[in-house]
Amino acid sequence: MGRRPTTEEAPRQALERVTRSAAETERLAEELGVSLQGGEVVLLSGELGSGKTVFVRGLARGVGCDPDLVASPSFVLLTTYPGRLALHHADLYRLRGDGDEADLGLEELPGAGAVLAVEWADRLSAAPWESPVRVRLEHLRNSRRLVRIARGAG
Repeated sequence: MGRRPTTEEAPRQALERVTRSAAETERLAEELGVSLQGGEVVLLSGELGSGKTVFVRGLARGVGCDPDLVASPSFVLLTTYPGRLALHHADLYRLRGDGDEADLGLEELPGAGAVLAVEWADRLSAAPWESPVRVRLEHLRNSRRLVRIARGAG
């Protein structure tokens, strides 16, 4: 069995796809979720209403959590859903972005048997994870979204 590449050696893998509906965005996220093995961090960014929570719902299905439980947790900053891999879902919308996320203890998550998904990740004062998956969602016309997923270093 070969050794895994270090962060410096790991190539950055990027995917860019236009989705035409919320269901299609969810399916794309589900594909990502199925590929996760635990210990991954998914940092989501995009404007209000761009589909971050929809993406997390698909991610939940992919890691074996009930997607119907996933809601925008804007008033509850961190929620955990059980599944094949537990899904820790953080929504930082209400935070100022000046380090006020420190009290949540996100840097200690996700753990080997879980995945951490962070909405409004641009509000993190720093991203302490070595190789997060970065997802950027952008509105296009007519319910379409441009979804960029970057895996690997950086």
